[in-house]
Amino acid sequence: MKWIIVTGDTGGLGGAIVNNILLDPGYGVIGISRKENVATECFNDLYENRYIHINYDLCHVDTIKDLYKEEIKKIGPVYGLVNNSAYAYDDIVTNANAENLDLMFKINVLSPIMLTKYAIRDMLLNKIEGSVVHITSVCAHTGYKGLSMYAATKGALESFSKTVAREWGEIGIRSNCVAPGFMETGMSETLSDEQKNRIYKRTSLKKETALESVAETVSFLLSNKSKSITGSVIHVDNGTI
Repeated sequence: MKWIIVTGDTGGLGGAIVNNILLDPGYGVIGISRKENVATECFNDLYENRYIHINYDLCHVDTIKDLYKEEIKKIGPVYGLVNNSAYAYDDIVTNANAENLDLMFKINVLSPIMLTKYAIRDMLLNKIEGSVVHITSVCAHTGYKGLSMYAATKGALESFSKTVAREWGEIGIRSNCVAPGFMETGMSETLSDEQKNRIYKRTSLKKETALESVAETVSFLLSNKSKSITGSVIHVDNGTI
């Protein structure tokens, strides 16, 4: 079984990613998020023995080592990691709150770095040419009012991914990012229809990004079909202008 770690498996995009991976019977998913929900129950029913959920809050950066050693390592060799979990603290920078910033950087940057550390160590131990995929955002490439601080976390993740690709490419471990546009998920539910329409008008297709397109791109980057792609950021954003 090729085990893939997916963080934020209970969210809209996370659930789509998990489901897409599990369509291939050769893969299993280790889902990580704070608590189970209807989606995790469904995956357990549909994919018995190929889906394992772990309750864990990724703000606890210091105990990710224990998470790996006590739970993940016992499941089986890690073939891939999808750093999908994210926390959005939206505000203009003149209102920046240090506590909220600290939490966002822990979840969006520090935890992905530590999970990547242990995923790659597992790949080295088991001599696996694995794949790491980070979910970033169109915000890291174009400005949106109120998202400067969130964009900073995603830009940091993209820089990290590119250098990880350089460090470990020689032994076949790849690292890439998928930068989605705005999707209809829990993270965007606070936006009004007017705000959403303004965002969608900045895209070539004039609509929200499809979860399925992002999930398919992630599955492609995890597979051997993308064996020559590393250090890249793939935009799935309806052609944001």
